Amino acid sequence: MITARAAATFEPLGRSVATARSFVRDTLQGWGFSDIVDDAVVLTSELVTNAVVHAGTAADVLCLRTEDAVRIEVSDHYPEREIPLQSSPATMGSPDREGGRGLQLCAALATRWGVDYTSTHKQVWFQLDLPDRPVGTRAAGPALPADLLPITDGRVRVAVVQIDRAGAISAWNEDAEELFGYVAEQVTGKPLTDFAAWPHTPGTSTGIADALQLSRWEGSYGIRDSGGRVIPVYASHLRVRDTDGDPSTVCLLVRDDERAVLQTPLRGPSPEPGALSEPRAADPFEVFIGSPAPEDLDGLLQRTVERARDMLDGDAAFLLLATDDETELEVRASTGLPSARQRFARVPVEAGPGRYGSARLPAVHEDLTVVPGAVPLLNSTGMRSVVTVPLKVEGRLTGSLGVAAEAPDRYSNEEALRLQFAADRIALAVESARLGELERLRRGSLSFLVEASDLLAGTLDRDQTLALMAQMTVPTLATWCAVYTIADQASEPYLSYVLHEDEDRIDGLKALLAKVAPPDPVPTPGARVWTSPSDAAHQAALRTSMRNLGLGEPMSAGAGIGTTLSTASAVGGETVVLPLVARNRVIGMLVLGKPSDEHFRQEILELAEDLSRRAALALDNARLYSERMAISQSLQRSLLPPGLPQVPGVEVEVIYRAAGEGNEVGGDFYDLFPIRDGAYGFAIGDVCGTGPEAAAVTGLARHALRLLAREGFGGPAVLERLNAAILDEGARSRFLTLLYGELWPQEDGSAVLKIVCAGHPLPLRLRQDGTVEPYAEPQPLLGVMDDLELYEQTVTLDPGDVLLCVTDGVTERREGTRMLGDDGLADVLTTCTGLTAGAVAARIMRAVERFASDAPSDDMAILAMRVPGLDD
Repeated sequence: MITARAAATFEPLGRSVATARSFVRDTLQGWGFSDIVDDAVVLTSELVTNAVVHAGTAADVLCLRTEDAVRIEVSDHYPEREIPLQSSPATMGSPDREGGRGLQLCAALATRWGVDYTSTHKQVWFQLDLPDRPVGTRAAGPALPADLLPITDGRVRVAVVQIDRAGAISAWNEDAEELFGYVAEQVTGKPLTDFAAWPHTPGTSTGIADALQLSRWEGSYGIRDSGGRVIPVYASHLRVRDTDGDPSTVCLLVRDDERAVLQTPLRGPSPEPGALSEPRAADPFEVFIGSPAPEDLDGLLQRTVERARDMLDGDAAFLLLATDDETELEVRASTGLPSARQRFARVPVEAGPGRYGSARLPAVHEDLTVVPGAVPLLNSTGMRSVVTVPLKVEGRLTGSLGVAAEAPDRYSNEEALRLQFAADRIALAVESARLGELERLRRGSLSFLVEASDLLAGTLDRDQTLALMAQMTVPTLATWCAVYTIADQASEPYLSYVLHEDEDRIDGLKALLAKVAPPDPVPTPGARVWTSPSDAAHQAALRTSMRNLGLGEPMSAGAGIGTTLSTASAVGGETVVLPLVARNRVIGMLVLGKPSDEHFRQEILELAEDLSRRAALALDNARLYSERMAISQSLQRSLLPPGLPQVPGVEVEVIYRAAGEGNEVGGDFYDLFPIRDGAYGFAIGDVCGTGPEAAAVTGLARHALRLLAREGFGGPAVLERLNAAILDEGARSRFLTLLYGELWPQEDGSAVLKIVCAGHPLPLRLRQDGTVEPYAEPQPLLGVMDDLELYEQTVTLDPGDVLLCVTDGVTERREGTRMLGDDGLADVLTTCTGLTAGAVAARIMRAVERFASDAPSDDMAILAMRVPGLDD
């Protein structure tokens, strides 16, 4: 009778074979048939390969479960092939051929198999009987005195947590409330990832989100309780679905030291009753690690410490990996210890405080209280006896494996030999996995640095550079970071930017760092540990807790124990400072931090150091650019009039737009100023080029015009003297187009103007009837010839007339091969009849901006003057 079924279809692609293998493996493991998974996966792989690769058709895979067997059917859509005959072995394929081995393997591995043909497809099926599992003891430990049994609470609590298909908590039982301090209402609807402390290096292991999608999963991680403390737990996950078909994951959690309540014991192959066959030679690595072995380094190391602990019946186990120079050991995996805060911590091998002197040879410590500090990892853990052995590859120290117990005198040389034998079997696999991880990290580091360099080179804005520095480090390199900047050698470091991967903690972290003295700006390269934030956070949390209990000063209105403890947890791990050095000067510090009980691994610190060098140069470039921009903008403002005077009887409006991101000084300018009672001077000009030389001519022109006009010189005399002054600048001189005029408002409502147009676009006059005409004649520009014979033209603006003056940035506005030109400007001006001077200027600017889609490439200045009409 069929009790369960699962089906899937795979496209005729090469990668479908791997997908089919995963489908069958997950299905059988979900059904609890791990004993036959390997044979089923091998057979499925061969049959699906025949279908999708050799036959070139889609493959349908159907898994059927009965009470005592599993049947798997693989169908393709190519039925016209030759039917294999049992009497003709050649048709079943040769083992040396790429294809055709599927039927041979079925004959060798399956209990029953066959081939069925229909008009639309061909089906190969095989059946694997389930082995009989003897009833009786599955796993047992020695009888222990009561004082050596694990200590628990009043009763062992098993937290039952259900996770919905979106990863959010949907059920939370009373034991979970007791273990972690949250009531169900506080956690329901929130992602489990908000509370889980997942023990893996990013990018190199399965994450908790991935684990929750598996049909079954079992292992260790941590849960942050309501006080921010990480509680190590052992978990068993089972993926289920409800009657509506919606999947969810049921998680059973116990404290890690009570893992025996949930941990599934290892099952070895059960021989058939009465079988007397010769046992197959077992691979020592597979015997110790189990099959299949984890593919990633973290999984392999964690499996190693768990197997080592179980093999010697220990309370804890740990594994450290050596650095390339064999001078330090880095903690990479542990089990049974109070916390995982030592992960990635380093201890010296040969000399120095806290040295790990027993790394190179097997060692048994019968009582650590007699030799305190012999194994730094076990300080303050309650472990009394320990056995440690080295991991070596070709005589080189690659790591150290240890098993510890809470009772003294638990281990002897016999256990050391057993552990050393296991270590020798796994050392090469561990080193190979470590080298593979290092290669992946190095490739990732190169990609990271290339991307970081591109991002940092893409901006010269100081604030954006600070933000990029922080965003590139969090969460890739650290949980939180802070950037201190130093304006000059006499200035103190200033906290410029703070970022945490949890945005809700940024304000608390910023407030904490503001109360802590900044780190010393030491130019020494490399990361150095900074304990001030962690110490300050813990002190603040302690004071807040005491006030909350009524043991200290009353709590302030804004203080909350939850916020304080959250901040303490956020900065409770390792904090390091990297100097930002550019052009032989410390311009700031980059601070990276981890949450409680976490350390940085050396590869991450080396990557952060590379990043800090690039970031320092980018930050200094942004500083220099900002200083230059401030000077440029200040000079630009000084070259333009601070304000326009009110001219009686005349409306005046000016619009000035500098082109380009830098808005360099120079270029166009304008001015309107009183000469004497009843007389006003106005000018609009354009200096050739930009930069300091153009700015010098601009400043010279604007100030000379005011000075000469107020001395009583007429328009031609003013421009002739200005021309001489420009030529006196020599090589620094620039030619200048200039429209200069004098304006006299009249009692009858009109205005008299005297204008000199020296090489500048001609001013346009708009009459009340809508006609537009040039209002002056062109004359030579300034800064080219010594002797100029300029003359002025006198015209009258009647009530309602408008005089429009622009620079060539307006008339030369381009869109491809089209240019606005004088005619286009005149056409726009004809639509401005009856508008005020401000409205005229605004309409002209809108027309210029809409003429082309690209940003303007030249400065633009618009000066509009209007004599109000009689109806205004």
